[in-house]
Amino acid sequence: MPSLSPYRTLPAARRIALVQHAITHHKDVRAKFAQRLVARGGGFRAAAVMGWPADRLSREVVRLNAESASDELELLQLLYVELEPAIQITFLETAGVQHDHGVIEEALQPPFADAASVERAVAAVRAAHGDDGERYLRALVKYSADVWPGIGALVQS
Repeated sequence: MPSLSPYRTLPAARRIALVQHAITHHKDVRAKFAQRLVARGGGFRAAAVMGWPADRLSREVVRLNAESASDELELLQLLYVELEPAIQITFLETAGVQHDHGVIEEALQPPFADAASVERAVAAVRAAHGDDGERYLRALVKYSADVWPGIGALVQS
């Protein structure tokens, strides 16, 4: 059985909260998820689904696992960069990467740090953030291992 993505290992309530935040703050996200539910069948009508409150729509999206792989990445970025950047800040500061409150400076080119810095950053995240930190590290391995030298050998995906 394949392992779950870092996003899918989040508790359902947290996934619902992320989807709800995305729906309420980005109009295009509401339409995308509403269309995806309608396309799955089951009697959902587009006009009705678009009119649902954000909490109902987000619950249905998560209940039906309607998030795509690209949605998962976007939702994890929302979590680790916008909503709860503490883990990313720990990682970047320990690795010596310039950032603005967890957002990597646009001018920087990958790789962003050397393998020794990445190893120190992984250890710092584990020490400071426990299971949430481990999930963050697995997300880095899954989505951007090529920009963090050696991270794949340090973190089990």
